[in-house]
Amino acid sequence: MNRARGAPGAGVYERIYGMISRVPPGKVATYGQIAKLVGGCSARQVGYALAALQDDSEVPWQRIINSEGRISFRSAGGNHDVQRRLLEAEGVQFNREGRIDLLEFRWHGPESEREMPDLFDD
Repeated sequence: MNRARGAPGAGVYERIYGMISRVPPGKVATYGQIAKLVGGCSARQVGYALAALQDDSEVPWQRIINSEGRISFRSAGGNHDVQRRLLEAEGVQFNREGRIDLLEFRWHGPESEREMPDLFDD
C-alpha cells in the first residue's frame, strides 16, 4: 500500500513522517506515542504509514517500536533483524527477551528538543 502525494491520507502520512524524523539516533518512540504527537491518527495508521515507505526513504523507521518495547513483526515478514541491527548501531540496547528499556531509550517528544543556550556565545 503506497500512497502518492495528494491521495487520501497522504497529509497525515507526511505529518507522521515529519514527527518520526525528529526522533534522534539512540532513541525510540512507540507507534502510539507518534500518533498522539501527530494528532488525528491512530497507532495503526502510523504502522500503515511506515509500511508505505519507499525503500530509499530517509525516514528513520527503525526507531519506532511497540508499546512493550519490542520490534513489531510485520505481516509480510521482513525487516525485524535489520531494525534490530540499525538500533543497536545507534546504541539502543535489547535485553535477553528482545525488549528495549523505554525508561532509558524512549524519546520524550518535541519538548525535549528545546535548544540549549550556547555557553560559548558572547
